[in-house]
Formats: sequence, C-alpha cells, structure tokens
Amino acid sequence: MASGTVELRSGDGRVVLVPRLGGKISEITLGGRQWLWHNPDVPVAARAEGAPFSLATDCGGYDDCFPTLAECLIPTWVQGVRSRQLPEHGELWSQPPEFSLTADENGSSATCRWEGIALAYQFTRSIAVQPDGSAVFTYEVHNSGGNRLPFVWASFPLLPLTATTRIALPEGARARLWTQHGVDLGRAGSEHRWPRLRVGSSLVDLSRPARAMREDFACRLFVDLGRDLPVVSVEEGSDCLEIEVHAPWPVRCGVWINHRGFPAATGTRWSLLGGRGNRPPMHVAIGPCIGTPDSLAEALGGWDDAQWIEPGGYASWTMIWRARRKEPEEGG
Repeated sequence: MASGTVELRSGDGRVVLVPRLGGKISEITLGGRQWLWHNPDVPVAARAEGAPFSLATDCGGYDDCFPTLAECLIPTWVQGVRSRQLPEHGELWSQPPEFSLTADENGSSATCRWEGIALAYQFTRSIAVQPDGSAVFTYEVHNSGGNRLPFVWASFPLLPLTATTRIALPEGARARLWTQHGVDLGRAGSEHRWPRLRVGSSLVDLSRPARAMREDFACRLFVDLGRDLPVVSVEEGSDCLEIEVHAPWPVRCGVWINHRGFPAATGTRWSLLGGRGNRPPMHVAIGPCIGTPDSLAEALGGWDDAQWIEPGGYASWTMIWRARRKEPEEGG
C-alpha cells in the first residue's frame, strides 16, 4: 500500500483504489488499457477528506453514488426521513469506509463498508480481479432502519473522450434527458431513441460524441437496457470495455458527455471541474445505474423510478467489467 492506495491484480487486470477517500477507484486496467480519466492538474490524493463535493476539484476516477447522485431534499411523504438533505454525489464518497483486504490463489479482493448518515443503511462493495482479467463488483445494501428505504445507485466512472470514443448501447432504446449545457435536447425528461437524438430539426448521433456536433456541449442522459443481460460497451479504437450488470430491478445506463461544454467553477450541482487553465475537460461517464434520474427526490417524484428496500431487508447486485479486442470488420 503506497500513499493510501490499494492495488488488486490478477491475470492482466489491475484495480487501484484509495480507501480513505471514500473508497474511490483511481485506476482500472483491463485488456492492456487504463480506462479511467484523470484530471491532469489534480492528483487523486489532493482531495481533502470530507470536503464538500461542490468545493472540490474533481480528480477523475470512479465513484459509487448512493442513495442519490444529485444533492436533494427527501420528500416530506417519505416516512422516517422526510425533508432530510442528501449531499452532492451521495453519502459514500466523503467518508472513509470500513475496509478489508483478502487474497487467495485466484488473486485479491477489497471490501468497503459504509454507514448511512441521513438514512439508516449499510452499503457494502467488494471488488475482485479475476484470473481472466475481469473485475467483479459485488454490492449489498442492508436497510437497518424501521422504515422502507428509497434509493438510487449510480456507478460513475469518468472515461476519456477522444476522437475514437464510441458508446455502444441498445439501438432504439429509450433515452431520457436529465440535464444539458450548450445544446437543446428538449426539456428535462424529454424522450429520445438512442443513439440519434433530436436537436431542433436535426438528428445527432451521440454514439460518437466527439463527432456529434461542431459546438462544445455537455449532457446527461439515461438509456434503458435490456432486462435479460444489461451490457454497456465503450470502444476506443480496437479496444472494447464491456460492463455487465445482474440486478433484481431494471438497469439503466447513465451517460454523461462533456465535450468541453461544462464550464468550471459554475457553482452548479455538476461540479466536474478540470482542464488546464480552467478549460473544461473532455470526458464521458458511462455507468449502469438503478433508479433514475440522479436526484432521489426526482426519482421519487415525476420520474417514478426509485427503488425501495423493506425494513430490515437486504438487496444485492453484481457488476462485471471486462475488456476485449474488437474483431476486424469485414473488408477492413
């Protein structure tokens, strides 16, 4: 362990995390590629423990967000927790979890366990790097209170946005708009069909974000995934990252695209700052989620897409990251 980091290795897979910074994952190397985006000006370790997310320059990497991603007030009708405030990026990232590390002949695994603050729960995430080079994330939530627990969970891995980035999601799947900058995709909640979204009288193909529009823009969308085997794919040239989820609820994919369209230091809830000289960065966050949108209050309201755990109950799900080489196209 160096500078508070923990490294998991097996096969050609490698995961580096920083337990004291809310269990942040700083590197995921699969298939010979390190997939996560890093802010070139702010190292991961520079973030102060417990600092408000709105005052912290985002360093990149991967965070799990629970029981919300956007800052919000829990609606007054939710029993036991009505009108409580939930922070930006959720309750996990800002507190050092209880941490344990195990190793065997197949490699090593790391487990982080958090206690809820505004709500009564225990959230556990275990990461194991497998001999085949894949990374397996196992999640469990225990409702330790006496009332039903509402939540949304969002995996939020920031990945570089390059000229070759391609986002592969189910063709024609419903894509709902949450927020936007520098582009007009309609009102929040507007529905489109992936990957061709309507901008005025035109359709733009967001599967290749760097080529979609001449202007800089940013947006956050939620795309429905299939129930049988929800898979998200991100391609960089011949390298392909696949993310697969097994959950007892419908799984969506949260898509955040920032083509230099989200300015630094705006004071908005999207505090993804970065880039030299405060120049907005180019990155994407492509992550499965349970419940939409990013605000638990909105998920309990008009979006009607929060999930619940009964008093004393448990819920669990699994996410698998793996990388592969794309097969050459015919005639290529």
